[in-house]
Amino acid sequence: MFLTNPQDAEFWILIALVVFIVVLWRAKVPGLAAKALDDAGAKVQAQLDEAGRLRDEAQSLLLEVQAQRADAERAASEMIAQAHADAERLRAEAAVKLEDDIKRRGELATRKIALAEAQAAAEVKNAAADMASLAVEGVLTARIAGAKTDPLIDAGLARLSDRFGGR
Repeated sequence: MFLTNPQDAEFWILIALVVFIVVLWRAKVPGLAAKALDDAGAKVQAQLDEAGRLRDEAQSLLLEVQAQRADAERAASEMIAQAHADAERLRAEAAVKLEDDIKRRGELATRKIALAEAQAAAEVKNAAADMASLAVEGVLTARIAGAKTDPLIDAGLARLSDRFGGR
């Protein structure tokens, strides 16, 4: 066999390999390699744990933000509904106030018209009375001019003169 002959290169390669493995084993290289692999695994595990913790934290923050958004949307909806209700209430109040103003102004106009009618009627009555007294005076003056003196006419004129203020 070729591994038992010291003249073969493979024999010396085998011996060097065995010596190399023994040296590595004595230098505790497998333990160092295992420790390095364990450390790397622990580091990766720590990173995975950190990533999981960050993911959980992000998830809780997402839920919190979604809850805040829902609250904000609900509050906005309530504000809009309240604004609509307030606008409707103000519109109704304005309509009632306008109706009251129109009614009050109508009543005021009716009173002004009635007062103006009463004043016009009084002025017409006064004017009619003045015209009647002037007409009577003119008629009587014409009669008197035609007849020199008549005691009945003189007495009537005196009464008329007293009644209408001495004209």
